[in-house]
Amino acid sequence: MRNTTRYPVHGANPLWQMYKTVSFWKVMKSFAVIQLARYTPFLSWKNWLYRTFLRMEVGEHTAIALMVMMDTMFPELIKIGRNSVIGYNTTILAHEYLVDEYRLGEVRIGDNVLIGANTTILPGVTIGDGAIVAAGTVVHKDVAPGAFVGGNPMQVIREGTASKETE
Repeated sequence: MRNTTRYPVHGANPLWQMYKTVSFWKVMKSFAVIQLARYTPFLSWKNWLYRTFLRMEVGEHTAIALMVMMDTMFPELIKIGRNSVIGYNTTILAHEYLVDEYRLGEVRIGDNVLIGANTTILPGVTIGDGAIVAAGTVVHKDVAPGAFVGGNPMQVIREGTASKETE
């Protein structure tokens, strides 16, 4: 089970009521910063934008590729360790709106993690240090440190093994 907090709603679905849960101006600011960062070719500028304007934690030397889509409503719930690589067109979500509730969950990506292109990371998951996530994976549960995972549904391809780089 993912580590999310559930918020039941009444009446119309939560997405229809989203500006009761998050400020319109916060979403607009986040969207503008994220769009700028998605196309910025300079990794240091991109990380600065995320840290400064979205209050995300992004570790030193982390490389976030072109077109990565961060959560526009709750980007401050995304924590990425140092020296990690987030592949092209990956989506990182810290919220999900369902029919009768919405859920929020912190996303933690460790140090020295490789996330392949076109991956979707759902709210409330932790990806341990040194893990590898294959391209196109839907990360719907925690990934152990050093593990290699892939697919939809996500499968463990190789169990995690501790190494000196990730300790």
